[in-house]
Amino acid sequence: MSVVLAVTAGALVAAGTYLLLQRLLTRIVIGLGLIAHGANLVLLGSGGPPAAPPVIDGSGAPISDPLPQALVLTAIVITFGVTAFLLALAYRSYLLTSSDGVEDDVEDRRIAGFAGGGST
Repeated sequence: MSVVLAVTAGALVAAGTYLLLQRLLTRIVIGLGLIAHGANLVLLGSGGPPAAPPVIDGSGAPISDPLPQALVLTAIVITFGVTAFLLALAYRSYLLTSSDGVEDDVEDRRIAGFAGGGST
């Protein structure tokens, strides 16, 4: 994998992780999309340098492996489905709460108080 591809994939995953840790649902969805794009770049980079298409013509030239490309196409379809589902959930949450933010759950705070030895 080339250095530029590795750095780009790392930057996409880092930016996606940063957005995933935010409190707004739109940023969370965008962060998951960035992480998926970074993973797709890693899959494409694992295919090695570009070579001739996998057609047997008797020349003996090295051919490219079609498996990483097939995996990336599959990952794109899965990412599209997950993104559509998350956008539908975010829209429904916005309709119910009139806010894009994710709030702390009261029950989670109560359970965290038990684990930390605090009283409720």
